[in-house]
Amino acid sequence: MKRMRHILVILCAVCLTGCYSHRAIGYLQEPTKTNKLPQYDSVPYEPYRIRVNDEIIYRLITLDETISKTLAANNTVSNGQYANSYRVYSDGTVDLPFLPPVHIAGLTEQEAQDTIRAAFREIIPDADVKMVLYNKYFSVVGDARAGRYYIYKEKMNIFQALAMTGDVMNSGDRRHIRIIRPRDGAQEPEILEFDMRTNSIIDSKYYYIYPNDVIYVARTKDSFYKVPTYTGFLGLITSSVALLTTVLNYVATLYR
Repeated sequence: MKRMRHILVILCAVCLTGCYSHRAIGYLQEPTKTNKLPQYDSVPYEPYRIRVNDEIIYRLITLDETISKTLAANNTVSNGQYANSYRVYSDGTVDLPFLPPVHIAGLTEQEAQDTIRAAFREIIPDADVKMVLYNKYFSVVGDARAGRYYIYKEKMNIFQALAMTGDVMNSGDRRHIRIIRPRDGAQEPEILEFDMRTNSIIDSKYYYIYPNDVIYVARTKDSFYKVPTYTGFLGLITSSVALLTTVLNYVATLYR
């Protein structure tokens, strides 16, 4: 019985090391003496600026029936929405019907909309334009629900983005989240690596998600030994104790 107690203590200790702790997966933690989390500086939010190869869609509003009918005939789908997207070329311009090339690379969505509206008003005095970025998506790969997701609001942050995936899996390495982000005029993308457990991530350069971002969540090296839920943990203990008891009883019968 004494030997059995020792084995049970060792087994419980091993099982406890297989649980996911708040320290490993909790968000917005404050640094302590035992939990030395990185501290990130706050930086002002920068709105997204249109890049080469981005695509836009727009709607032209005018009382000129001839132009309205022409656009409607060539640029609508069954639900009446304008369907064609227009790509930003390598020189930073976009080709739109009735207009010479319009330079919009480096502009925010609002600035690009104002620029296109001003260009149309040179030939259509009452023109109004509503424009949005067509490729307003980010992607997720790794230990989260992989996929491409739509950025539905300005200033979407990393927590809102990952919430759309159902959150990072317990086996995901929250200490080394990576964002792969295209850079203007560079072939190599920027790779931002950060620990999203720390509360200092708020308003840091890692906090906001932009179009074309790829969020990569690596798997922790020790995830193979971890139990994802407390139910699984209790089941592991129960089955292990039952197996150990059976083995010990069998061994005891051999020496009677």
